[in-house]
Amino acid sequence: MILSIMLICAVLISLGAGVLVAYGICTGMFGIFRMHARQVAAEKMAEDMVTPAQVLKG
Repeated sequence: MILSIMLICAVLISLGAGVLVAYGICTGMFGIFRMHARQVAAEKMAEDMVTPAQVLKG
């Protein structure tokens, strides 16, 4: 009986640890995607600001 309880607890702890690790990975990846999105947006805004000046010169 005690062995079964210990096995169930080990399984639940393992499952909980896996969920926490997956959450950490997802949070980290969303942070990386957020930085990338901001960088792309800044480049796009800089590109849009340069384009009208180039059109006027041409």
